[in-house]
Amino acid sequence: MKLPKINFKNKGFTLIELLIVIAIIAALAVVVFVALNPTQRLKDSRDARRTADVETILTAVHEYIVDNKGSLPTGMTTSMAEAQLGTAASGAAIATGGCSVIAAAGLDLSTPLAKYLKSIPTDPKTGTAALTLYAVNVDANNIVTVKACGTEGSPNISQSR
Repeated sequence: MKLPKINFKNKGFTLIELLIVIAIIAALAVVVFVALNPTQRLKDSRDARRTADVETILTAVHEYIVDNKGSLPTGMTTSMAEAQLGTAASGAAIATGGCSVIAAAGLDLSTPLAKYLKSIPTDPKTGTAALTLYAVNVDANNIVTVKACGTEGSPNISQSR
């Protein structure tokens, strides 16, 4: 039995076929990239982190209040203006993202809340320990409100208890 002869000259792809396949793959990659919109996804993920951080700070403040028989953490009073959390001695006045902090210095809650938080959360984009971009306020009824000041997509991220 004789095997058929194989002609090796016609094997493989031509240059035009390869270029067409590369062009199709590039077009699909561009369509997928535009559809996913990574910039918006990053903004949404940072706002989700801000929402979680606001809840974490508020929970820590309330745990402090419960453990200390209704007393607010050091530096927080019912007559206080909205204050940004942080260790900054000056320059903590901001007016962004629904916050209008007028205090000249940051409200440092790292010591009173050390039992409840390893560290005060900071804004995922530009926050630092000195200026966290989270603000806190207490009204006359002792309702504590925590706000995220650096929001990107949501108009306001705040929670009260």
